[in-house]
Amino acid sequence: MANKISPLDKRINTYIERLFSDVSPSQQLFDLKEELFINLKEKISDYKERGMDEEQAFKEAIISMGDLSGLIEDMRKIGQDSAKQTVYSKMQARISTLGIVAGALITLFGIFTVLITYFMNLPNESVVGTGIFIVAGGVLMTYSILTRETRKKYAMNKTRAFLYSLSIGLILFAIFTAIITFVTTNEMFMAISSLMVFFMAGVGLFLYLILTGRNRYKDAI
Repeated sequence: MANKISPLDKRINTYIERLFSDVSPSQQLFDLKEELFINLKEKISDYKERGMDEEQAFKEAIISMGDLSGLIEDMRKIGQDSAKQTVYSKMQARISTLGIVAGALITLFGIFTVLITYFMNLPNESVVGTGIFIVAGGVLMTYSILTRETRKKYAMNKTRAFLYSLSIGLILFAIFTAIITFVTTNEMFMAISSLMVFFMAGVGLFLYLILTGRNRYKDAI
């Protein structure tokens, strides 16, 4: 189900789509559109803070972008060069694959370390403390999966993927801190307090990203 977008977002998106209406789709074009969308929205917001109304701010933001004909021509050439697209996609896929594998291994290392320290009868603090590797592995896997192009979807913008990873990291870290707080203090209210701060921040960021997300499906571009 597609997210509802604001009239301003829709207008910016329509403008960008018209700019590249005769350009064949590619991951590079998708990345550029995402960058232009973010830049335009930031410029419009900046102009509105200076006292302009939305219509004037939109026009000024468009003017400030300058001549984009060079970028359009570059994207047109890339869209016609399937070999260049393949090389780019394969390179990104390799990086993503390495990240997924590394993230999975770090997560497994954390799980096995927790089990080893538990059966060594070490203090609970030492056992739980090694769980930080699970948090790190989860963050790395999230980022790597989101920045991976698939047959149906383009890879997510790296900044947005980083924010998603941050939200997952905050949620996992919240659980980690709650557990380690409980085993060190044996006070449930302190564990819940530790959980609350990071968990709410992570969920808040995650919901914001979900509600403001843009369609990455290739048949929708």
